[in-house]
Amino acid sequence: MKKFINVWVYSLLAAFLLILSACGNQTNDSNKSAESDNKKSGTIEFNIGYQSIPNVEILTKALGLIEEKLKGMNVEVKWHHFDTGIDVNRAVAAGSIDAGLVGTPMAASGISQELPYKVVWIHDVLGDNEALVVKQDSGIQSLEDLAGKEIAVTFGSTPHYMLLNALKLNNIDENSVTLLDMQPQDMFAAWEGGLIDGGYVWQPVLGNMINSGGKVILTSGDLADDGLITAEVCVVNADFIEKHPEIIEKYIEAFHEGVEFYRSSPEEAYQAVADELEIPAEDAAQTMDQLIWLNAEEQASDKYLGGAMADVLKDTADFLVDQKSIASAPDLEAFKEAIDSQFVRSIAK
Repeated sequence: MKKFINVWVYSLLAAFLLILSACGNQTNDSNKSAESDNKKSGTIEFNIGYQSIPNVEILTKALGLIEEKLKGMNVEVKWHHFDTGIDVNRAVAAGSIDAGLVGTPMAASGISQELPYKVVWIHDVLGDNEALVVKQDSGIQSLEDLAGKEIAVTFGSTPHYMLLNALKLNNIDENSVTLLDMQPQDMFAAWEGGLIDGGYVWQPVLGNMINSGGKVILTSGDLADDGLITAEVCVVNADFIEKHPEIIEKYIEAFHEGVEFYRSSPEEAYQAVADELEIPAEDAAQTMDQLIWLNAEEQASDKYLGGAMADVLKDTADFLVDQKSIASAPDLEAFKEAIDSQFVRSIAK
């Protein structure tokens, strides 16, 4: 999904951060002007960066839940569309948005580069929408059978991260498997041409490979059960949290209600997302059902924002360092400090 890591993307982020100070004055002047206008009207402007992903953020936007929660609080919600997490990180660095969606690899990168945000919510955990699919005649029945095989994956992506960790978890030497760096469309062409035994990839190429005679032997959802998590998270500017905790409380309540709406009224949720993204309802349903949706109580647990997410982000950052996507990663304490679970804990109570 859109949001996945490519090594060159991180190089762009590094370059962006280096030149950010050169354009900072212009951005600051613009922000000061906007703040001045807001002070005159008494309105608090809440700028949200979103991506076109069929998860709880889009559902909440489609249903107008955030605006409903903030009604009467003199808050103006402004939505800003971004294509990738790199764009969201840039906007945060520039101070042009207060909150946004990024994948865990991009969040790990942002925290490592000291972007001024906190992780406050998990929009989704990647599940069956990413998977390792192999040829029916490859002789591969399990991960142990990958030795000596040629498996395609996009290097630096979440499937790459998950595959390497799956091999490690099962005590399989990654050097025993020939991993080929391919973009999804190139992967499908190689699959069709009989050049690879399998690939770890996301939709829609995943579905194309399955429909072309493939079988799934592992999904990111399977690995999530083992504590290997890749997700899309909500990050909020730390200064905005400090100034307006009551707004963020309502913001997170809206997401919690969105999850409960999806669980209680899935057909209505499919249609709302389909209308918002202008896609067929069946396409929205397929992706939504392949993601793992978590309410506030679940997110407050030790498995997620209440504990393990800091380790997930630290492990992801170390992976990005190994891939030379970022120069270095801080210690675990920095990732613990970057997670703010107060809102999910409050709602869970």
